[in-house]
Amino acid sequence: MIFGSRSKSTMVEREKALPGRESRPFTVPARHAVLGTPLEGPWPEGTQVVYLAMGCFWGAEKTFWQTPGVVTTAVGYMGGYTPNPTYEETCSSLTGHTEAVLVAYDPAKLSLDTLLKTFWESHDPTQGYRQGNDLGTQYRSAFYWTTDEQREAYQASQKAYQAALDKAGFGHITTESRPATDAGTFWYAEDYHQQYLKKNPNGYCPDHGTGVTCPIGVGVLYGTGVKAE
Repeated sequence: MIFGSRSKSTMVEREKALPGRESRPFTVPARHAVLGTPLEGPWPEGTQVVYLAMGCFWGAEKTFWQTPGVVTTAVGYMGGYTPNPTYEETCSSLTGHTEAVLVAYDPAKLSLDTLLKTFWESHDPTQGYRQGNDLGTQYRSAFYWTTDEQREAYQASQKAYQAALDKAGFGHITTESRPATDAGTFWYAEDYHQQYLKKNPNGYCPDHGTGVTCPIGVGVLYGTGVKAE
């Protein structure tokens, strides 16, 4: 048995990951089902990209395609070892990937404050290899940046949000954070997963947010808890 044969609370080792394949075993749609923009580019000059993981990628993607300033979104698999994985393989926790969302955005219309506030408040980043009843390393929280500005904003917001979570009685943030170049290729998911909740309006879309407000973008200096003068 391949699927379900290993504890989903343990990250698979590289040498034990599924082998994958040399080419993509399915077709990715050319255009976003809601925004009408290219899923794989090209995008307008100045567009920036970040990769986020917040548990099940269906609801996470919807959160960001609804965010003003976002050019396009797509769901896929990232942060693991197996090339060109399938959904079933990723859900076995034997590829090392997390369910991720590509967010391409216009930085002139969507600030990093707003992006990060949305990220933190839309899931519980303290749960490790799970989100609610969704268990497995593929449901881990992650932030993979592509610019130094994103990295700096993430690190400052993480400190600010940890302080807010501490006050509310939550545990330590377990979000995996690293450059997208270190996390590896973003492998696009199958057609039916792209904009899943547009295609299936009553589909599975749990809200695992903590209810704790992230104190950024509201006149608070990053990481200090001190209101800006």
